Amino acid sequence: MNAMAILTDVTKCIGCEACVTACKETNHTGEDRPWRWQKHIDDLSASRWTAILRRPNRHYVRQQCRHCLQPACVSVCPVGALQKTPEGAVIYDSNICMGCRYCMMSCPYGIPRYLWSEPIPYVRKCILCYHNLKNGKLQEPACTKACPTQATVFGERQELLDRAHQLIRDNPGKYQPQVYGENEVGGTSVLYLSDIPLDFLGWQKDLGADPLPLKTWNTLHKVPGIFVGVGLGMYGLYWIMERRQRLQQNPEQPAPPKKTGAQD
Repeated sequence: MNAMAILTDVTKCIGCEACVTACKETNHTGEDRPWRWQKHIDDLSASRWTAILRRPNRHYVRQQCRHCLQPACVSVCPVGALQKTPEGAVIYDSNICMGCRYCMMSCPYGIPRYLWSEPIPYVRKCILCYHNLKNGKLQEPACTKACPTQATVFGERQELLDRAHQLIRDNPGKYQPQVYGENEVGGTSVLYLSDIPLDFLGWQKDLGADPLPLKTWNTLHKVPGIFVGVGLGMYGLYWIMERRQRLQQNPEQPAPPKKTGAQD
């Protein structure tokens, strides 16, 4: 599979949240909970991997992981729990996550969320239905399949970019003169066409075109080594305890004694 992407046309979105429902059902994210730090229950959360932001004059903007081409979250993860796949998705492995939340701090779009309701919380975010696409259960992400107006579509990244630029040329004055995600922070695998500025989707108005991994490492290398050592030590302790529990539940059979020749 080539590098894939999602293109969302804000002018076509009607705010129906069919994409939200499809995502929740496909990924079994559970019910939304009203946390005190959330402005609204329908904000992005550990159980809501995509959300609809309502803007003035009936503009609806879908918010989700941007699956950056050179993701900062991947570069800062000390145990490799986050990975950028050749197909475009940034995926997450909870089995090796140590809960440091560096990914949350580094994301220029403020996407990853924490599963605070669990004794051992994990990071949660859109993974572009990666596993369901790989095993053939889905031909496209659940969100794009569910969209009734084709406001959000799935395809090869370059083809979507070509389509977006053609729409801008064919409809002068309708769209902002850029494809959001084409160049920001090195480019993303989630692209936007819009008739309104989308600067509010990032942590600052001008994110620039430079990839963030180099900048994040320049910052992280200044963090005292003791914090990294403590984190890795805690992860090692957790791994040992988890392995011990697995062995207690499924004890290994002792090896049979070696046969020896007859003694005189």
